[in-house]
Amino acid sequence: MAKKVVATLKKEGEGKDFVKVFKAIKSKNGAYSFKEDIVSGEIAKTYFK
Repeated sequence: MAKKVVATLKKEGEGKDFVKVFKAIKSKNGAYSFKEDIVSGEIAKTYFK
């Protein structure tokens, strides 16, 4: 069964601009792992740079 994601950071008038981002990170032996973060919408644009 799929999980339903509930936004616990959302308050009245706040929290709308949070996004969940995934970043692929390559290790030394060539395998990929993924890092998951919840950041604000403004930071998300610079997160991948």
